[in-house]
Amino acid sequence: MNDPAFIPLDSGDLLIAAGLLLLAGVLSWALRLDVERRLLIAAARSTVQLLLLGLILHSIFSTQSLWLIMLVMSVMLAVAGYEAWSRQTRRLKGWWGYGTGALSMLLSSVTIALMSVSVILQPTPWYHPQYLIPLLGMMLGNTMTGIAVAMDTLGREAWSRRGEIEARLTLGEIPGAAIGDIRRASLRAGLIPIINSMTTAGVVSLPGMMTGQILAGGAPFEAAKYQLMILFLIAAGTAIGSASAVLIMSHRLFDARERLRLDRLK
Repeated sequence: MNDPAFIPLDSGDLLIAAGLLLLAGVLSWALRLDVERRLLIAAARSTVQLLLLGLILHSIFSTQSLWLIMLVMSVMLAVAGYEAWSRQTRRLKGWWGYGTGALSMLLSSVTIALMSVSVILQPTPWYHPQYLIPLLGMMLGNTMTGIAVAMDTLGREAWSRRGEIEARLTLGEIPGAAIGDIRRASLRAGLIPIINSMTTAGVVSLPGMMTGQILAGGAPFEAAKYQLMILFLIAAGTAIGSASAVLIMSHRLFDARERLRLDRLK
C-alpha cells in the first residue's frame, strides 16, 4: 500500500489547475466582466513570484544566512507597505502615505513574528528561515489587509465628513475628539476580516496553514494547534498595526494649530 503522507505535484498537475483558471477567464469574457486580462496577469505574476520564492527559499534554507534572511524580510515589508498604500482611495501625500503603513507593519507583523520564533517556537538557530519567513509572510499578508482597510476608511470618512469635523473643532473639541468616531469606525473596519476568519475557522473554512500541514502529512490535531497560534498572532498584529496606522494618519490630518488639513490627502 502506498504511503499517502505526501503526494508530490508534477507539471501536468499544475497544468490541470491552470486549465480551470483558463475556464474562469473564458467565463469572464463570455459574460463581459472585463476581468480576464487582470486574471491572466495575476496568474502570471503569482506563478513567477512563487517559483522564484521557492528557489530563493531553497537557497536560504541551505545557508541559513542571517543577513540574507533580513534582506528577504526587508523586501517583503517594503512590498507589503506599497500594497497597503496603493489600496487606499484617499491616502496621505508624500512619504507619509507609504511610510505610515510600512511603519505600522514593522511595529506589528515583524515584531510579533520575531517574538514568536524566539519565545514560542524556539528553533535552532532562533532565526531559522523555515519558521521565520513563512510566519512573517502570513503576518504581513493579513495585517496588510487590515491596515489598508483601516486607513482607507479613515481617509474617505474624514474627507466626506470634513464639515462635521471642522464644526466640532469650532465648538472647542480637540482633534482627537473631533475625529474620534471616525477613528473607531476605521479600526472596526480593519479588524472585521480577521474576526470573520477566526469566527468561521474550522466550521466554514479550513485555514491555509492547517490545510498545508495536513496535506504534507502532519497530524490534524497538531495542525489545529499551529493554526490557532497563527490566528491569535494575526489578530494581535492586525489590531496593533491598524491602531498604529490610524493614530499616525489621524495625527497627520491636523497641524500644530489643531486645524484640519485635508490637503495632505490625495
